[in-house]
Amino acid sequence: MTGLDDPVALVLGAAVWEGGRASPSLRRRARHAATLWHAGQVRAIVVSGGVGLHPPSEAEVMAQVIVAAGVPDGAVFLEPQARNTRENIALSRPILNRIGASAVVIVTDGYHAPRARLLARRAGLRASSNCPVRDYRLTWPMLRLRLREAVAFLWVLVRRG
Repeated sequence: MTGLDDPVALVLGAAVWEGGRASPSLRRRARHAATLWHAGQVRAIVVSGGVGLHPPSEAEVMAQVIVAAGVPDGAVFLEPQARNTRENIALSRPILNRIGASAVVIVTDGYHAPRARLLARRAGLRASSNCPVRDYRLTWPMLRLRLREAVAFLWVLVRRG
């Protein structure tokens, strides 16, 4: 796979823990993107996410995980400023345009993918998603996170912008 029509993965950030360690969500998303690249399903990977509670940026940590998984540095592009899903997409657009991405495969957790796809499509991207398999127990905090995401999805749907 080498054509410009081939999709590019857009990996959305998650928390970086103290000491610059990838949170389980961040690691899961980054490894999944590397798997897609190795399988020839994407030709490049854009990682998006700024600095949260702990440096470095989510994008920098994801890039480290992806390169450690055997993806060449030249196939990974960093967007290190975004603080939310809308910014992930908006701030990644110039990179996607520069590398000639006509389609994106959003890599995030499954509960987050519908809203991310909706925002990407509203921003004019031809977007699909490919999510890593959930590898954790569904605890009360995770259920709360899903409920929050459902409300956020409805808000975006109703807001139309």
